[in-house]
Amino acid sequence: MNKKSPVSRSGRFAREVSADVAQFTESISFDWRLWRHDIQGSLAHAHMLREIGVLSMIELSAIRQCLSDIGKEIKAGKFKWKPELEDVHMNIEAELTKQVPAGAKLHTGRSRNDQVALDIRLWLRDEIISLLKEIADLQRALVSLGERNADVLIPGYTHLQRAQPVYLAHHLLAYVEMLERDCERLWDCHSRVNVCPLGSGAIAGTTLPIDRELVAKLLGFTRQIFLTEANKGNKKTSLPSLSSVKKFEVLLSQNSMDAVSDRDFAVEFCAAGALLAVHLSRLAEDVILWASAEFNFIKIADAYTTGSSLMPQKKNPDIAELTRGKTGRVFGNLISLLTLLKGLPMTYNRDLQEDKERLFDTADTVRASTRIFSAMLRHVKINRAACAAAASDPALLATDLADYLVKKGMPFRQAHHVVGAVVALAEKTGKPLNQLTLAELQDVNPTFGRDALGVFNLKTAMAKRNLTGAPGTKEVAKQLARWREILQG
Repeated sequence: MNKKSPVSRSGRFAREVSADVAQFTESISFDWRLWRHDIQGSLAHAHMLREIGVLSMIELSAIRQCLSDIGKEIKAGKFKWKPELEDVHMNIEAELTKQVPAGAKLHTGRSRNDQVALDIRLWLRDEIISLLKEIADLQRALVSLGERNADVLIPGYTHLQRAQPVYLAHHLLAYVEMLERDCERLWDCHSRVNVCPLGSGAIAGTTLPIDRELVAKLLGFTRQIFLTEANKGNKKTSLPSLSSVKKFEVLLSQNSMDAVSDRDFAVEFCAAGALLAVHLSRLAEDVILWASAEFNFIKIADAYTTGSSLMPQKKNPDIAELTRGKTGRVFGNLISLLTLLKGLPMTYNRDLQEDKERLFDTADTVRASTRIFSAMLRHVKINRAACAAAASDPALLATDLADYLVKKGMPFRQAHHVVGAVVALAEKTGKPLNQLTLAELQDVNPTFGRDALGVFNLKTAMAKRNLTGAPGTKEVAKQLARWREILQG
């Protein structure tokens, strides 16, 4: 039988839980990491209780000091977490009450149900902001690698077969665009995380006159809004003009049952994390291919690779491989949360204790993967010779040859067929496309003129690709400059 604690069981029960039940039901082994946000929420709640007369100023000061001391102990690794107290909330409250009798008043008007909902939202809000900064750093690493190699061309691929030439920077900027959408999704998720549930109680709020708005303001659950107002205008026209007035809207949950029982904001974060993991995994796959001897487009610094226990010549891209591999666990966390929630009746059920490990793991995994990938990309060297050799394949410009015929007035479908016949001829004769003679081209179709072979000038071909979003020389330079400016902030 566990040693009895004043906060571990209510007066409803005659006996404490058995040791195996305590071990099965505890969450302190993982929710301890919410300690900073639990204290943050308690400080705001205590301030509000002072404002409504539940706490005296002396009691509030004592609670503040004790919570601060507890926080310092936890940060220093000296705090003794007790599994028999189940969770982070009860561990901190028990220590507070032991040192400050008025700590017993701190739970007035709140439940662990709304307390944990608050802690998770506070924690996740901070995680999203940190992750957004880390994604921006990865974007900067991609842009920087592109800028340092702005003139490098590589084959673009479809079906993992050489397709058309692109600048390496254009390929890298494709991931910058993907990551930007990840940022937009995370910001959108943040708007739904940033809602204060405290004051919802266990299920039905409280009859006490607590001030939910004050707590929300203290904890930063607000957003700026701009109200357009008419002023007196100017003397010349005597017409009113419009000006914007900045105000802050307090963001409170509007239904106590919803506030304590739903975790859709956590699911949404895990979904955004899963998409981020997809993009990181695709980038990892490209890096793995480019680092292989078959491609040989890049060299990764030794500090970001590993060797083989048997084969001394090996240099493995383990960072990229692990990033690709960890995507599976991020997917699994999302599915676990969806499954966890799908059959729960209203409102709070103990099943919800299982949300934290999945949420924590997703945040930890995508943040670590993003950080390490940023560092690795800053230590990647491009093999310019190998890239140039691959990009010089004249077959990459077969579509340009079809475009040449279109400019001569030929329908594209016919031009596509004609160039296909030219490719077949090149393969039959064992020649590269750009080594076919004018006579050979005209044997396939007389529309070809003396200028047809000029299509295979790679520099000219890239200069022509200047539509917005295309991999043309000027357009890629413009996009690099655009992203450099965006990411400077």
